[in-house]
Amino acid sequence: MYNIINDNFEESVSQVLGAPKYRDTGALLYKREKENDSEQQDVAPSIGLLRPLLPPNNPHLQTLHLDCARLDDSSLDCLLRPSLRHVSLHNCADFSGSLLSQLGIRCKLLRSLYLSSVADKRWRSMCVSDLEQLLTGCTQLETLSLMFDVSIFLRPNFARVWPLASAKITCLEIGYISSVMVTELLSPILGPQQSPSHMQCSILPNIHKLWLAVDYITDTMIGTISKSLVSLTHLDLRDAPIIEPSVTIDLTNSGLQLINPHGKLKHLSLIRSQEFVATYFKRVNDLGILLMADRCESMESICLGGFCRVTDTGFKTILHSCTSLYKFKVTYGSQLTDLVFHDIDATSLALTHVSLRWCNLLTNLSFVRLASNRNLSVLDLRDCRNLGDSSLKAIGTLHKLKTLLLDGSDISCVGLSYLKESVMHSIVSLSVRGCKRLTDKCISILFDGSSSRELRELDLSNLPNLSDATVLLLAKSRVQLVELRMRQCPLIGDTSVMALASMQADDDTWRGSSLQLLDLFNCGGITPISFRWLKKPYFPRLRWLGVTGLVNRELVDALARSRPFLRVSYCGEELGTNQWDNSNDMYMHDYEEVDELEQWLLDDDNEIADEEMVDAADDVEA
Repeated sequence: MYNIINDNFEESVSQVLGAPKYRDTGALLYKREKENDSEQQDVAPSIGLLRPLLPPNNPHLQTLHLDCARLDDSSLDCLLRPSLRHVSLHNCADFSGSLLSQLGIRCKLLRSLYLSSVADKRWRSMCVSDLEQLLTGCTQLETLSLMFDVSIFLRPNFARVWPLASAKITCLEIGYISSVMVTELLSPILGPQQSPSHMQCSILPNIHKLWLAVDYITDTMIGTISKSLVSLTHLDLRDAPIIEPSVTIDLTNSGLQLINPHGKLKHLSLIRSQEFVATYFKRVNDLGILLMADRCESMESICLGGFCRVTDTGFKTILHSCTSLYKFKVTYGSQLTDLVFHDIDATSLALTHVSLRWCNLLTNLSFVRLASNRNLSVLDLRDCRNLGDSSLKAIGTLHKLKTLLLDGSDISCVGLSYLKESVMHSIVSLSVRGCKRLTDKCISILFDGSSSRELRELDLSNLPNLSDATVLLLAKSRVQLVELRMRQCPLIGDTSVMALASMQADDDTWRGSSLQLLDLFNCGGITPISFRWLKKPYFPRLRWLGVTGLVNRELVDALARSRPFLRVSYCGEELGTNQWDNSNDMYMHDYEEVDELEQWLLDDDNEIADEEMVDAADDVEA
């Protein structure tokens, strides 16, 4: 994937293969180990494809968005040039620290920089001197995203280079860093021959937005951030402990009191992931939330994950104190009950984004009351086991709803029918994964007529009663789906693949299937026949495919070779860290049309013939 933009429109090659629409996120290192999956719209070009597009004598190139999965240090001469202002390089595992140092040397006018997975390969090296060259060379930086493990740098040296960073940096994002390194980075440093009374001014004094994935969220780190970053408006912290944290390396009520001392914070996200061990913020209770709420009256967005000891009292305080709140997210709210929303009508809240995941004590009563917020555009109720049809009757009146996630709920065909008249006219993303009561009849309700024309992302995974009949109706409806997930559906088979391959999007500017992601992992009826329909020219936009490798590994490998821009997954991993799990921003993708250059690249595919697919299929049939 890459996006190349010049200031002269006639000389530009814009939106070539689609830019990434969301930040790499997740529990640890924002899902560092799954970062490649998160860029599900990306196509990784080779240096051979790039050279004609990036002539060295083009002084107008200012913006470069690129998936570097097939590039390494030898590509730097082609990529980097003084005219660049905005650079976003994903999947830089084959690059060494030279990427950082060369950016500092060659791209001194950079204003925004995003780097992910740098030197991820074990034999690639990176030194703190590379980071130092980047920070000293790029004096105009305003936004810096280092989406890789910076703990590979030696601690004292890492902290010492940050005073050299541009004072213009307002947004900083780090993929993984230890809490101790954060404290050292932001602590004032004594100059030569100076006493403590002559400490240097604050590091990164103009930071407004800070996103960090750390080992542990601690009181000490919170205190240092709050004291040092006086202009902070957005604070997003997440951790994924590998052991149960002790009191010295944990967040407590005392730490919460230190948040927002300057009263400028608008967005707060504190998330503890259970990725490695089931652990929570056990040293925070209602008292801590009450004390924090006194300083958070102007908050607009609050996301809390893993606060297992906070009860209705604490959460209710947030809803009644933060009168400007529009986004409210709680995960693993094990003590959250219907009482929290009992009198939500009495507040002046105008919520637009609500996420209540793994809040199993909530019942239909809560969801009906939530639906009184008519401006809701995102509603994430995954794993709320008590959500039933009466909730959907209320949700069905929300005319502005764009995202609705109902995974694992107790809804039936009757409930889904409530969505047809209103919600399905606006919905863009819908997930009913694991809603075991749903059948073909239920799904057909949604695609009967023109009520689902805006739908782009649909998750029908883990529905034991879903069959090819639903997919045939879906294909007939001509909905312009971009992502379709049907993993773990035992009745889905070859007929579904044929129907989707033959599907024509209802769009005057495009012919053929609009799917960019298709997940068919462990679908019981998939046979080698399906692979004939997965090769070119079918599914011309497809970038991600999930299948079961056990069908025939030779066919899977042949498909991957014949379509080098298609990422084929056969081990069961989710295709991408999907945007619904983004803890910082819940928003929808903008799906641009494929331009002529992209079509040329996709058609070319390095001239790899499809005969391999035919031969592999013939071998299976023989």
